[in-house]
Amino acid sequence: MKNGWEIKRLGDVCKTGAGGTPLKVHRDYYEGGSIPWLLSGEVSQGEIFEARNFITEKGLQNSSARMFPTNTVLVAMYGATAGQVGILRFEACTNQAVCGILPNENTVPEFLYYFFVLKKDDLISQAVGGAQPNISQIKIKNTLTPVPPLAEQKRIVAILDEAFEAIDKAKQNAEKNLQNARELFESYLQNMFANPGDDWEEKKFSEICTNLDSRRKPVTKRDREAGEYPYYGASGIVDYVSDYLFDEDLLLVSEDGANLLARTYPIAFSITGKTWVNNHAHALRFDNPATQKFTEYYLNSIRLNDCVSGMAQPKLNQAMLNSIPVPFPKVETQERIVSHFDALGVESKSLERIYSQKIAGLDQLKKSILQKAFNGEF
Repeated sequence: MKNGWEIKRLGDVCKTGAGGTPLKVHRDYYEGGSIPWLLSGEVSQGEIFEARNFITEKGLQNSSARMFPTNTVLVAMYGATAGQVGILRFEACTNQAVCGILPNENTVPEFLYYFFVLKKDDLISQAVGGAQPNISQIKIKNTLTPVPPLAEQKRIVAILDEAFEAIDKAKQNAEKNLQNARELFESYLQNMFANPGDDWEEKKFSEICTNLDSRRKPVTKRDREAGEYPYYGASGIVDYVSDYLFDEDLLLVSEDGANLLARTYPIAFSITGKTWVNNHAHALRFDNPATQKFTEYYLNSIRLNDCVSGMAQPKLNQAMLNSIPVPFPKVETQERIVSHFDALGVESKSLERIYSQKIAGLDQLKKSILQKAFNGEF
């Protein structure tokens, strides 16, 4: 550590505080409110310029919520966003899931912000609560914090600002290229099926495969016996079990779940060998491997909103699945299309891997730069 740097408990350097939530039963604590009131989910790494929620002066006075001044460093303490850090760029209050670190004449807010970005993983590792991490304000106050002279803090912040701006720009470009690689493949699929050949037929789903849903069997987690055989659900492998229901090539199609509408990942996927399938995925047998793969590509290229019932719990039942029309060429045309899609998919996955690795590398570079900065190596 450099000469002139001190290591102190954060609580000995800055004041901290947490917010509060006015009682929801009092509508006059919220309705018509103009006081910005931040939730922990709104604390993201970076500058915070606005709030999505507001309370009234009466709500502020009748709760433990408190106003934090501009340039307060905010740390989310609870839930999925625990450990996230931001700098408040306007006066606002927060709920109790946010810790505010108040700036003073001896600290540069941005210096503390960068330090707590570095400490995020350490804080989460000390959290309690498992799936819903809870970082106490006491742990934040007890965090040992480097305190160099004010001029040194400003110098380090200037270096980090410049480095992070360049890294963020490179990351944005990589993320854009990653998205473009995915969209290019999806666009090619959609274009192919939107412009079928003159010799293509239109068939109902029920005409091109055999539905094996009656052979599926759900098993609750506590009743599953661990083993070597994959246990499939709506989105893929859920578990591995000691027995199997099928021993063949099948196409599985999601029967329920939000992904039927969101389409974050494929709803149709091929499986092979000894497997167990629960009642959240339709199990379909095809006579020809090319037809199975062709149908898989087709289903993953189209929207099924009109076939899905229920918004809270979307469901694609067997009757609706069977009624889906499929543009259907001859088998030799299917084989040619599948071969082309397979090759394009390999290339697309390769590009995704490259850009994903670049993004991960840039995140690691940020962490490395922060570590050097707070070890006094700049």
